[in-house]
Amino acid sequence: MSTLTYPEVGATRLGPLPEGYNHLHHRAAVGRGRAQFEAAGAAVTEWRMHRAAGAGVKSSASRADPRVAVEVSAGVGRIRVRALCEIVWTAYENDRIGFAYGTRARHPERGEESFVVELADDGTVWFTVTAFSRPACWYARLAGPLVPLAQHWYARRLGKVLRRIVSAA
Repeated sequence: MSTLTYPEVGATRLGPLPEGYNHLHHRAAVGRGRAQFEAAGAAVTEWRMHRAAGAGVKSSASRADPRVAVEVSAGVGRIRVRALCEIVWTAYENDRIGFAYGTRARHPERGEESFVVELADDGTVWFTVTAFSRPACWYARLAGPLVPLAQHWYARRLGKVLRRIVSAA
């Protein structure tokens, strides 16, 4: 029995993104070549990218795999927003590494978000965040249009952080 809070499970992998949600798509070049692709993939799937971007991450496993429970938190001190998620799909392929998690009960939003690194034919390493979400609690509804703006800001931040991680590898 699923503990996810939305019916369109896997839509960030298969597309199209479902109607009735805010959509997010952010793509950024983060490196070049096989070594940087593998470094980026490990940073994404082992939670290092999120942690380096300032998010708290608790997980039932050391890397992303289907059905792994993840709690992502953000805030300052005791004032933190907790987001309970579950990994719904992963990609550990020759030229594509990443995962998506979906929202569980007590998550402020309802939907899915994917984080994928791809190695293009020209050697460019691309990082893509794709998401669909809508408010699931009173304070997310109250924040209104600020939530999608914050999600776009965070996606851009993840790209910059991942580029920094990859360049140091």
